Amino acid sequence: MHHLIYEISTTVLGTISALLPIANPLTTVAILPAIAAHLTPIERAQQVRRACYYMAAILIIFLLVGVVLMDFFSISIPGLRIAGGFIVCKFGFNMLFPPTEHHHEQKINAKRDISFSPLAMPTLSGPGSIAVVISMSTGVHNQTTLPVWLGYLSVVIGILLVAYLSWLVLHASERLTSMLGPDGIEAVTRIMGFLLICIGVQFVINGIGNLLHDPQFWPELLTL
Repeated sequence: MHHLIYEISTTVLGTISALLPIANPLTTVAILPAIAAHLTPIERAQQVRRACYYMAAILIIFLLVGVVLMDFFSISIPGLRIAGGFIVCKFGFNMLFPPTEHHHEQKINAKRDISFSPLAMPTLSGPGSIAVVISMSTGVHNQTTLPVWLGYLSVVIGILLVAYLSWLVLHASERLTSMLGPDGIEAVTRIMGFLLICIGVQFVINGIGNLLHDPQFWPELLTL
């Protein structure tokens, strides 16, 4: 029983540590005043809450259909991990070394509903987050320590906790902006970027390791 609780806790914490730096709600805090300037405080709070609901739903859907998508497109687990690692590294480099124009001029969108786009997609649950949860979907099927349904449930709990943490950060966005200031938010974003690069490189290492240990890889390589 203790071993089971340990494995569930490890999976939940692993999900949070992989997703939270990519979702990086602090980046959303920096752009929220511009895209929500036309909303009242009550509308803004509603949009933020709905965006976190959408974020959780998007990531859970891709978690559940990840294996089906991979089978349909004949994508191998090492291929997905290597590609996902590159995507995560790209996001990390963009956060660690932002372009000189750093913040492009934001066009204020006058539409009342900003919860799905741009808040949920692509800000909170973009390609990097989706690649991570699909990789986790394959990991659930390949691990032997937990039943598959319990592995999925553990990852879902991790996703819900990331969505909740994102809501807490965005809900307190005005206080965070005034407390940290632009320089503080930028510093935290760069730290998150470095963590993302580390996570992405580890994904690539794991993918290459899986590839080298795949008995089907070497005969296919020799026939090229």
